[in-house]
Amino acid sequence: MEMVVLSVILLAAIVLFVTRWLPIEITSILIPPALVMTGILDVGTSLSGFSSSATITIAAMFVLSAGLTRTGVLEYVTLALGRFSRGNWVRFLFILAIVVPTASAFMNNTPVVVMMVPVALKIAADCQVKPSRLLIPLSYFAILGGTCTLIGTSTNIVVDEMFRASGGAGFRMFDFTPVGVGYVLGGVAFILLVGRRFLPERVSLSSVLPRGRSAKFVTEIVVNPDSPLAGQRVGDVFDPSGPVRLIEIVRSEEVILFIQAREMRLAPDDALIVEGSSKDIAEFLSQSQASLSTVVEDDQRVPMRTMELELAEAVVLPDSWFIGRTVGQLALGRRYGVKVMAVQRRGRHHRYKIRQMRLAPGDVLLLQSGREGFEELKRTEAVLLVEGLEQAILHTRHMVPAIAIMALVVGLAGFTQIPIAVLALTGAAAMIMTRCLRIDEALRALDASVLLLLAGTIPLGLALTETGLAQKVVDWVIGATLGMSPVFQLSAFYIVTSLLTEILSNNATAVLLTPLALGLSTELGVDPHPFLMAVALGSSASFMSPIGYQTNMIVMGPGGYTFGDYLRAGIPLNLLMWFLATLLIPIFWPFYP
Repeated sequence: MEMVVLSVILLAAIVLFVTRWLPIEITSILIPPALVMTGILDVGTSLSGFSSSATITIAAMFVLSAGLTRTGVLEYVTLALGRFSRGNWVRFLFILAIVVPTASAFMNNTPVVVMMVPVALKIAADCQVKPSRLLIPLSYFAILGGTCTLIGTSTNIVVDEMFRASGGAGFRMFDFTPVGVGYVLGGVAFILLVGRRFLPERVSLSSVLPRGRSAKFVTEIVVNPDSPLAGQRVGDVFDPSGPVRLIEIVRSEEVILFIQAREMRLAPDDALIVEGSSKDIAEFLSQSQASLSTVVEDDQRVPMRTMELELAEAVVLPDSWFIGRTVGQLALGRRYGVKVMAVQRRGRHHRYKIRQMRLAPGDVLLLQSGREGFEELKRTEAVLLVEGLEQAILHTRHMVPAIAIMALVVGLAGFTQIPIAVLALTGAAAMIMTRCLRIDEALRALDASVLLLLAGTIPLGLALTETGLAQKVVDWVIGATLGMSPVFQLSAFYIVTSLLTEILSNNATAVLLTPLALGLSTELGVDPHPFLMAVALGSSASFMSPIGYQTNMIVMGPGGYTFGDYLRAGIPLNLLMWFLATLLIPIFWPFYP
């Protein structure tokens, strides 16, 4: 009976994780009470996810990564990348292929991608290439790099913790490196030589925003019914080299770029995103009898009062407190002096009824504010504010201590027997003590959705073992693959893990499949390391969907991607990674040591 009840809880959790009918945090919190009230686990075991060394280690790693980011380590690297690429996007892509996997091997890959997005956008603008040619590779490089060390991705830490909890030896810092490096080399080679052909030519708002903000302003004007603009051909009204340049037309919910709209005729209520000096735009408004648009200021729409403002695009990050709130509830105008002009979701531009829109990860907000307002908003870390490299400000005073702390954590983890949880916690405390981070900054660095997901799913993994449900699944798998070699079974296990992580999160997949990997290796009489390595690599191999991995979601808005873009680029890469995992894992982790 316990197996049946647990199967229902497991199925319900998976459905909620996939559909997002409830926020991931709420679903995660509900799992431990459900296990207790159904008598499957006692209170102590059901709450063990909160005290798990995996949860603690990952929380500490968030703080360590934030310390490197706060002290300008990543900004220094990104500025150097921009200079070294010298405006050549192919050279920039090759540099990314080296730097991003290396950085992701030792720190959380989300800040790595967040810091690199503005650089990629600037390089794309300099080279007149679409950002969509650079941003999916950026995310994939970060995912691949995380597989190289124990601390490179949270899934490796989860697999290690569950292995140790079962009585196994666990993994050390660089145990993942031989397979991970082969994985990275194969994936990077594919992306650079073949994968670029699968990348779309998408145009996002980021690519058409003006780069010289000091003299030019971007604003939105509306064609009034009595305006002489109505009925005129776009190409006759706007000259690309004129004082007022048309960037795009928003008609209803459709966005039409200037290059596509030249032969169109303007219609009443068309919204025109234009660029020019405040004087030139004012003269254009007077001559055309058009009017400044309205923007959302907290809970109401108000007319634009001035053009002495700048326009910026902000991507809602996966751990943002914006998620689940409506645009009106955010009160951005009162808090930061920022007004919302539009929301872009999955490539669709929304201007109407946006006050009631509940924001989701990856949504793109088109914002209007002064520089101070944008700086205040940026400090909240709720959004990725897309801006050029010229806007970056380095804070290098504590850079050396931050690098030294991280190096000590990595070195001691690799060459001593001190548990990684102890080292990570000590390193996090050292970041605060050396003033690389303030306490409030350290607290904001904690990704609540990831930590609560672990706290909720770790006891679910324990329940799979204690009720015998994991053993039932293992017996079925062995029966279905009877007589087949361990290599084939490993390969099948990897592809199942890889497909599951596309619809669940990487951590949830690792928690659910690690007990199965341990049980399967025991029944087959082989070393558990190969199957655990398959779980770790497969859980990170999220290339076909933007929802399986945070970095994929972060680049979706700035790149203007659709779900189909991830499928086209990700399916061949996933197949290659499947082949490499099947080939490399048995070489470095034999079934019979």
